[in-house]
Amino acid sequence: MLVTTKKILLISASLIALSGSASVLAAPDQQRSSLASQQVQQQVNINNASAVEIAATLKGVGLKTANAIVAYRKANGAFKSVESIAMVKGVGSKTLAKNSARIVLE
Repeated sequence: MLVTTKKILLISASLIALSGSASVLAAPDQQRSSLASQQVQQQVNINNASAVEIAATLKGVGLKTANAIVAYRKANGAFKSVESIAMVKGVGSKTLAKNSARIVLE
């Protein structure tokens, strides 16, 4: 009887350990899907987007700076390059570096 009880405890402990490791083994797949969703970034066409769209899409750009981008675009025409957005007050090289993949010029 004691041997049978030890076997049952050993099997139970093994099953508990395996069930715990199953969630650990599943974690890399969840991390990969999370990374994949992060890589799909929103993009904004800086030459025709509204200030609200620009502020919502670009990191570190608030509504005030987004309004300045729209005003600059209206005064000077469409942006010819992503780098030309740096001509707008409030947009610097760090902001461009964070958002270069998010900015579309079409």
